[in-house]
Amino acid sequence: MNEIGLLGKKIGMTREFYKTGQSVPVTVLKIEKGRIISVIEEKDRGYKAIQLGFGKIKNSKLTKAMKGYFSKKNTEPKKRLKEFKVKDTAIYKAGNEFGLEIFKDVKFVDIRSKTIGKGFAGGMKRHNFSGLRATHGVSVSHRSHGSTGQRQDPGKVFKGKKMAGHMGDKIRTMQNIEIIKSDLENDLLFIKGSIPGAKNTEILVKTSVKNISKLTIKEKIEAIEKLKKIPEKKKK
Repeated sequence: MNEIGLLGKKIGMTREFYKTGQSVPVTVLKIEKGRIISVIEEKDRGYKAIQLGFGKIKNSKLTKAMKGYFSKKNTEPKKRLKEFKVKDTAIYKAGNEFGLEIFKDVKFVDIRSKTIGKGFAGGMKRHNFSGLRATHGVSVSHRSHGSTGQRQDPGKVFKGKKMAGHMGDKIRTMQNIEIIKSDLENDLLFIKGSIPGAKNTEILVKTSVKNISKLTIKEKIEAIEKLKKIPEKKKK
């Protein structure tokens, strides 16, 4: 099981056809190669981890502190630094690079990204409220969320009350997403269905945390093909 993940960018959506004629919607991710910047030992921080760097950045965009950090590590500057906790640091060395090959035998992944920001939204759009009645004395406030507080006691609106407000633009995780195929030459990962975020959103891809026994689409098609090949028993 891979303990580390990779950062990528959401390019957009397309679809994949199988020989059975089945059409499967896929999201295309452009995955960046990660380089180990530093190996963190338990004696230093109390946990074992590796720090990976992703993406290129100009020297002029770096702060003095980060310039010093990268020169000390003797590596080219990276745009994003990400830490991943690992069980054994001995198998990792500073300078090693990881790409799509870490997902070679992986069928399902977990994905973490930021949802599309919707700005200020009302209670009906944001929380799926039904709104007020169309008639019977309701005027002007048909899409409002109704009362939010109580009477004199406690005399306040509780924190976390579902009301109108800023919708979207939140980090969300989707689990057990199937890998349809990967293109190692172009660093592209094709995953089943849609994922949170607009185009060019930064995506974190990790091996699925849960143990999944469900079949992939390819395995299902192969199972159906095998059943077709088995001749039916002659009727008596």
